[in-house]
Amino acid sequence: MSGTPHARRAVLRAAALVPVAGLGLTACSSGDGKGNRSAPTEPVDLGAADEVAVGASKLYGDHNVVVSRIADDEYKAFSTICTHARCPINKLQGSRLICHCHGSQFDAKNGKVLKEPAVAPLEELPVKVAGGKIVAGPGA
Repeated sequence: MSGTPHARRAVLRAAALVPVAGLGLTACSSGDGKGNRSAPTEPVDLGAADEVAVGASKLYGDHNVVVSRIADDEYKAFSTICTHARCPINKLQGSRLICHCHGSQFDAKNGKVLKEPAVAPLEELPVKVAGGKIVAGPGA
C-alpha cells in the first residue's frame, strides 16, 4: 500500500490542472461566444452614415467591420479579424483597434499594424454610402 499516497497525489494534481487548462483555452477563444471569425462575404448595411463623424472611426462588432470617415464624402472600411490569429477585434480606442487575443493593434483609418505580433495589415473592404447608409463588404 505504499504506492497509494503517490497515486492519490497524481490524481489530485491532474484534477487541479484541468481548470487551469480551461482558462488557457478561454483566453485564446474569440470571446464573443459565437466564434464568428470572418469578415462580411456580401454587402452589409451598417446604419446611418452620419453616425461616423469626419475624422472618427466606428466599430461594427456584429459584422467584424470598422469604418473610418476620412473626409466628408470619403469612408474607409476594414475587416476587424486580426491577421495574427484570426480573432475578432472588439475594442476601438480612438482610431486604434486592439485585439484581445494577443495584443496586436491596428490603425482603423488605414488598417496598418501599430503593434505586433500581427505583421499583415487588416483586409480593406469596399465601402459606399447609399441612401444615407453605410454599406460595406464585397459588392458594396
